[in-house]
Amino acid sequence: MENKTYCFYNPFLLKNMKEALIRIVKAVNEREKIVLYGCCDLDGISGVSLLFLVLKYLNADVEYFISDGDGNFDIKTDIIKNHVKFLGANLMITVGCGVNSFEQVELCKQLGIDVIITDAQVCRGKVPNTIVINPSQEGCVYPFKNLSNAGVTYKLVQAISSYYQMKSISKYLDLVMIGTMSNKATYDGENKIMIDEGIYHMNYTNNYGLKALMKVNKIKHIDIENIFKIIDNVAPSWNNSRVLDNARITVELLTTSNSDRAEQIAKYLKNEVKSSKVYAK
Repeated sequence: MENKTYCFYNPFLLKNMKEALIRIVKAVNEREKIVLYGCCDLDGISGVSLLFLVLKYLNADVEYFISDGDGNFDIKTDIIKNHVKFLGANLMITVGCGVNSFEQVELCKQLGIDVIITDAQVCRGKVPNTIVINPSQEGCVYPFKNLSNAGVTYKLVQAISSYYQMKSISKYLDLVMIGTMSNKATYDGENKIMIDEGIYHMNYTNNYGLKALMKVNKIKHIDIENIFKIIDNVAPSWNNSRVLDNARITVELLTTSNSDRAEQIAKYLKNEVKSSKVYAK
C-alpha cells in the first residue's frame, strides 16, 4: 500500500481568504458585533464552536445562532430579520451554509450587515455577491477540494492566527476532527491530518465539553471507534423534535468554560439520544 505524506496548505490559497481576514480584523479590532450563523448538523456545530472560541480569545464581540438545516443549508430570511438584525450584527459569518443564499445576502446588505460565507458544499455555478470561502468555487486554486465545513472554518482560523500571531491553534483540531468525521468526509489529504492530529489532541484536550463527553461515555483513550461512539451520543437526532434546541446546547457544551455545566449538558445529550432511539423503535 502506498504511504502518502500529507501537509497543510497555505490558507491564503483559498479564494477571498485575504478579504475575509481584513474584514474580520476590522470587526475584532473595532469591537463590531459579529454573529456566527450555522446549521444544526455536527459539522456546522463544530465549526461554529471553533470560530466562536477563537474570536472570544481575541476579545471579539461575538455571538452565534444555530438554524435548522431544513435539508438545504440556506440562510433563513426570517432569522436575518428577527435574530441577526436584532443582535445588532455588523458582520455575519456563516459556517457550512449560505453558498446558495443570494436573496438573503442582498437582504443583509440592505440592513447594513456584511457577510462572509464559509461553506464546503459543492458550488455548481455563481455564488452570492459577497466574500465566499469555498474550495470548489470557480476560480479557487486551493489544491484540496474535499474539506468538511469544520475544515474550511479551520483554514479561516489559520489565517486569523497568522495575523494575530496566535500559538498552538492545533489544539482546536479535536473540534475539527469531530466535525469532519461526523460529515463522513474522505480520509485523505488535509482531512487525514485533521482527523489524525485531532484524535491525538483530544486525548490531551482542555475543552471542558469534550472532556465531559469522554467522562459520561466512560472513554479513557480516544481512537477512531470511540470517536464514532461520541458522535452518536452528541449528534442532533433527526428523530427528536428538540433537534434544534439540542444543536444549540451542543455549541454551549463545546464552548463552555464551566466543567460542571459541561458534564450536565453531556449527560442531557446522552439521555436525549437514548430517548430518541426508543422513539425510533
